[in-house]
Amino acid sequence: MKRIDWNALDEQERSEALARPAQSRAAALREGVSGIIAAVRARGDAALRELSAKYDGCALNALDVAEDEFAAAEASLDPVLKTAIREAAARIEAFHRAAAPQPVSVDTAPGVRVERILRPITRVGLYVPAGSAPLPSTALMLGVPARIAGCREVVLCSPARSDGRCDPAVLYAARLTGVHKVFKLGGAQAIAAMAYGTASVPKCDKLFGPGNAWVTEAKLQVSSEPDGAAIDMPAGPSEVLVIADVAANPAFVAADLLSQAEHGPDSQVILLSDSVALLDRVEREVARQCAELPRAEIARLALAQSRLIKVASLPQAVEVSNRYAPEHLIVQVVAPRVLLDGIESAGSVFLGAWTPESVGDYCSGSNHVLPTYGYARSYSGVSVASYQKQITVQELSAGGLRGIGPCTATLAAAEQLEAHRRAVTLRLAELESMT
Repeated sequence: MKRIDWNALDEQERSEALARPAQSRAAALREGVSGIIAAVRARGDAALRELSAKYDGCALNALDVAEDEFAAAEASLDPVLKTAIREAAARIEAFHRAAAPQPVSVDTAPGVRVERILRPITRVGLYVPAGSAPLPSTALMLGVPARIAGCREVVLCSPARSDGRCDPAVLYAARLTGVHKVFKLGGAQAIAAMAYGTASVPKCDKLFGPGNAWVTEAKLQVSSEPDGAAIDMPAGPSEVLVIADVAANPAFVAADLLSQAEHGPDSQVILLSDSVALLDRVEREVARQCAELPRAEIARLALAQSRLIKVASLPQAVEVSNRYAPEHLIVQVVAPRVLLDGIESAGSVFLGAWTPESVGDYCSGSNHVLPTYGYARSYSGVSVASYQKQITVQELSAGGLRGIGPCTATLAAAEQLEAHRRAVTLRLAELESMT
């Protein structure tokens, strides 16, 4: 990990210090994804079978997961794992129900009622990766809020293994959350199938979930097409920023940094501290713990582009964090809530020594599908609201129109929109004639 003194840097050097690993949208990637999307749109299920054989190494007859496969998946799982999945789902549901948007009805003037009503997005598509590590937790994070929102049809795609079956834990989590259909599809082809539809895969209105560079590129491409699908958010590699003071436990801090570094070689981890001694201890602890990890080589690649940054104070650490806008922000200081009000941009925040980022990944109840690559400046993580449309409604009585009609007519005239003005004044004249 690179050591940096924030206050010894000029503005350009500070920008470079907080730069993410470059995300590749090279021509080859764009063209490759575009070709996959075009193939799926042109040849549907046949293209999906060919691409699954090419990229996932499996021959698929039926693309969807059959009922007996769900039953076999449940039977094969360790009861302890099933219990953990159910417990996590319950906590995710408890938080997401409490945080869900509510209808609103307000009288903004006598006789003028304005409302907000909520409607679920009709059909949504969820993507659950299953590369080097299957992610049943992602099925929970995406499926639970979709169910709470009341989406009429929830479709999930996850890559098949070489035996032509999906990961059993992913299937169990999908069934538990009420997903309606699961397809054994991965990569850009799965995104194309859900965005445009095939004979087997329904066309979805909005797509959710993380993925590799090909999946991310596919989501960006389909969301830019008028007949494609909306997406939850732009995404990039996983990342964490930790703010720690001299009292922080270096073993805890190192473990938190490594928990993100092991995601992939393009992940990034950053530590900010006002204590050189703490930075030294964490650096040694990272090396020690990393050597013990099964995914040590992946973690080392991520650590090579990560940072240990010395700041002058904890308030300055918050300023630097806001500038970076991390996906995950861990605040491991003596009084973490003192810093909370200053935090403006972060996907999810973890306060105190006993709050590892891992609990948010799995079972604290918050959602782990979060904006990365600095998008936390303008995007939020997935929530029930992500699966809903908020529609405004207004209803005026005759008295209500008398009250606010002149204001409307004045503003319409100022904008030189005569038809707008007359839509009001004609009604006002009619009301006047009735008195």
